[in-house]
Amino acid sequence: MQPFFSTLIMNARPGAGKSEIIHFLQQIAPSERIARFHIGPMYVLDDFPLLWAWFEEDDLLERVFGRPRLHTTHDGYFIHNDLWHLLIRRLSLAYDKWRRDARDESTIVIEFARGMEHGGYQAAYDHLSDAILQQAACLYVKVSYQESLRKNRVRCNIERPDSILEHSLPDEKLERLYRDDDWNDFTTTSQTHLIARGIRVPYVVFENEDDVTTAGGLTLGDRLETVLGRLWTIQHEEPAV
Repeated sequence: MQPFFSTLIMNARPGAGKSEIIHFLQQIAPSERIARFHIGPMYVLDDFPLLWAWFEEDDLLERVFGRPRLHTTHDGYFIHNDLWHLLIRRLSLAYDKWRRDARDESTIVIEFARGMEHGGYQAAYDHLSDAILQQAACLYVKVSYQESLRKNRVRCNIERPDSILEHSLPDEKLERLYRDDDWNDFTTTSQTHLIARGIRVPYVVFENEDDVTTAGGLTLGDRLETVLGRLWTIQHEEPAV
């Protein structure tokens, strides 16, 4: 058995700390990262760059070529709600291609946020491939909507709207898309496994209302080591008979 997660899904509201955790892990020497966090060589799949590319393409189509927008409206919403599900299908496709071509074993980290406006996590997980669900463990970074709003404002850099760590949403868009979160309902049947299309996926919750991810350092490392250690144990426990 390899000593690290094959696939780690990271979910949370915007600004909760997903990308900060990934950045923190990427700065740690591989041997220490495996020993402490069960994270091997990292390959990150994030739906934000895909989403942002649609906005950029639509702007070019309209402004340069005088053609209709394909994906998004002028005020920054998707034309079709099922485009949120298409993003998940795109992540699954990228996952399959990486696994097909990768020469070395790795931990694939899949990052996305979902609110009830676009179907919530229940709908999103229904569009993840079986290959992902059968291999994955999930880390949910928990913050309140109020903390998500605060961090979303703090990280805003209008000069880098395409940045993973510095992109931000207008307050009204954050409220519409992410105020309501179905995580508690999605995981209500078990404290250790969520169920997607009949497949059991182990999960843990990383509490971050006190925002240990912004500063990083020892506090983040210690908490993350504890939480991921628990997730590792859950994933490798014998299923109940």
